[in-house]
Amino acid sequence: MSGEPDLGDDYVRGGFGGALQPGKRPALLHVDVVMAYLTPDCPLYSPRFEVALASCERLTAAARKVDMPVIFTNVVYRAGGVDGGLFYKKVPALESFLEGSPLGAFPPSLQPEPGDVIVTKQYASAFFGTSLASTLVAMGIDTLLITGFSTSGCVRASTLDALQHGFVPLVVRDACGDRDARPHESNLFDLSKKYAEVLSEEQAIGLIG
Repeated sequence: MSGEPDLGDDYVRGGFGGALQPGKRPALLHVDVVMAYLTPDCPLYSPRFEVALASCERLTAAARKVDMPVIFTNVVYRAGGVDGGLFYKKVPALESFLEGSPLGAFPPSLQPEPGDVIVTKQYASAFFGTSLASTLVAMGIDTLLITGFSTSGCVRASTLDALQHGFVPLVVRDACGDRDARPHESNLFDLSKKYAEVLSEEQAIGLIG
């Protein structure tokens, strides 16, 4: 509707959109970059994830050059989703992550290396019910470059929890994917105004050094 205020300006006037500064010890966090989102006959698939995967690969290469820690998360459920609770009931597609399913595997082009951290989870946030926060503290990490699938789901949940655990969250726009541009863009906007900084891949690589 004509005459409506610019959304960005409206949020600034409302007191949102302050800036967070990166800390001294960042790590790269890939949230659920696994085959379920990259396999065409899987219900979770979208071509948008393939574009984001390429960005994740470039970020990982840059991080490895400077020995920046790289952290991967995946999702694994016991038979019947007994450890998935209401989340498993709410999202039937999570059956893709039953223990032993190839859909839960990391893609061939983005594999953890010795020394990388792998966090296995059952819920949306990489922090909920996992040792991630204590692991980051032990490593001296204060900042997370966050990528993964999906922007409106596990990336968003992990970003919010990163903030709440005291880690500066930097979401890399190009390295996140969703099944539709609308939830992708709306969640990035909201995260940028309330919980995180949203960077381009170029900005993230510049930060990595």
